[in-house]
Amino acid sequence: MIPSRFSCEGENISPALHIEGLPAGTKSLAIIVHDPDAQMQGGVTHWIAWNIDPVQDIPQKFEGGTQGMNTRKKEGYMGPCPPTGAHHYHFKVYALDSRLNLNLDTNEEQLENEMKNHILAEGELVGLYKKQAQ
Repeated sequence: MIPSRFSCEGENISPALHIEGLPAGTKSLAIIVHDPDAQMQGGVTHWIAWNIDPVQDIPQKFEGGTQGMNTRKKEGYMGPCPPTGAHHYHFKVYALDSRLNLNLDTNEEQLENEMKNHILAEGELVGLYKKQAQ
């Protein structure tokens, strides 16, 4: 379960992420956080970021790298806020062999297309969140 601190009911900040096993040649990291359970077709993108220095620990409230557009067309992290029930939030981290030259208005699909031939490794962590006030 994702603590409420990282949701719309809390501080709405990104959680810390620990990354192990970065392959040699990793030049940057990218992050995508997606909720496939959302009522919108294709789900809801909560966060995309790229050109993150290859580190093992990304701190909470991370604002480094380049922050792209979430589904609400705002830069940066948007915490879980499901209208009903528990939703699954997929935190995907990609190790890339280069840095990416993308605009700040880049969305998830554009980021995925640009990363396609640069992914050295990827990892995924799925967290659940249900509003406390439901």
